[in-house]
Amino acid sequence: MDLLSIIGLILATVSLLVGAMLKGAGLHSLVSPAAMMIVIVGTFAAILVQTPGRVMRRALSIAPWVFRPPVMDAAALIRKMVEWSQLARKQGLLGLEPLLDEEKDSFVRKGLQLVVDGSEPEAIRNIMEVELNTRESADLRAAKVFEGMGIYAPTLGIIGAVLGLMAVMQNLADPAKLGAGIAAAFTATVYGIGLANLFFLPIASKLKTVTQGQSHVREMVIEGMIAIAQGENPRSIETRLQGYLHQGK
Repeated sequence: MDLLSIIGLILATVSLLVGAMLKGAGLHSLVSPAAMMIVIVGTFAAILVQTPGRVMRRALSIAPWVFRPPVMDAAALIRKMVEWSQLARKQGLLGLEPLLDEEKDSFVRKGLQLVVDGSEPEAIRNIMEVELNTRESADLRAAKVFEGMGIYAPTLGIIGAVLGLMAVMQNLADPAKLGAGIAAAFTATVYGIGLANLFFLPIASKLKTVTQGQSHVREMVIEGMIAIAQGENPRSIETRLQGYLHQGK
């Protein structure tokens, strides 16, 4: 569980609510069904038009990563690959075959399968890099769904404010309604800018960071698998792969 993300989203909500009270606007000023319809529903409508179905499904599936990012323990993977290299030097590459069923990560299992099959190092690199790039591209496109929402929301907030001001202009003959009408008009702007900068854009950035972290570990796995296939010394493999831990910090 990512406590920083949870704390951040809670503080974002609290900052908006408490800020409204400290400014004297009150919590009631943030409640506007019309603004919700224009900004929230409008933002989701716009992103649905922009996004292909498979990308939207992927975006929804990785959204929980904000709170519970997938764990890829690079240090544990290094220890595992060093053990595999030691086993391969003693029993040959086919000695790794019984380990395939034990490996849960599909990317690592695919690399190990290529090694067991006796694939050439260059072939292993090409196949694994295609897999890595495909996964990374799909996840980054999914993260951009939330980025797009962060772009559309402020604009729709302005549209909501303009529509509200248009309604105010129709009631100029009744001064008693002007103050409340203008305040309600700007509620849509608060919704748009607040949702974009406190939620949608940070979520998109977090998902991109998680995706890049996974790709970094998978690059390490590729190098480890190639080293095993080439029969390199286990100590040399460990030393080389340790460099990825420093890069990830």
